[in-house]
Amino acid sequence: MAYLSVQIEQTEGYDLHQLGNLMNILHVDDSPEICQLYADMLSMGDHNVESVNDGRKGLEFALKNDYDLILLDVCMPKYSGMEFIHDLKAKRPSEIKKVIIVSVLELTENHKKELLNFGIHSVEEKPSTIQKLETIKKDLLLRN
Repeated sequence: MAYLSVQIEQTEGYDLHQLGNLMNILHVDDSPEICQLYADMLSMGDHNVESVNDGRKGLEFALKNDYDLILLDVCMPKYSGMEFIHDLKAKRPSEIKKVIIVSVLELTENHKKELLNFGIHSVEEKPSTIQKLETIKKDLLLRN
């Protein structure tokens, strides 16, 4: 149950920080390589990113910390993204709207609709682009 906590630094290129709002982001994925990829992608802003490669550990983080965005893999062994969503909604329902499912699977429209009915923000394919994450960030800021 290892996790990687990364303090993101500003770099040249696309600026996730352009709205002036730093984000606390939780990324949950069973693959350490994918965790590192997302940490690298998000390194274009001054965001605080915690990447966790264990679903249960990710839920612990989501229950005790405040995040602006939760990026969640749906297919994880031992404790799936669906279990994470069910438990998060039961234990801290205010946070469910911050969840974005990121999956390499091509989910059917019925699966996507089911996930959205839980109240999550959206379903995205891996890897998400920086521009897509920026659009999601703006949407979340407008909702709050």
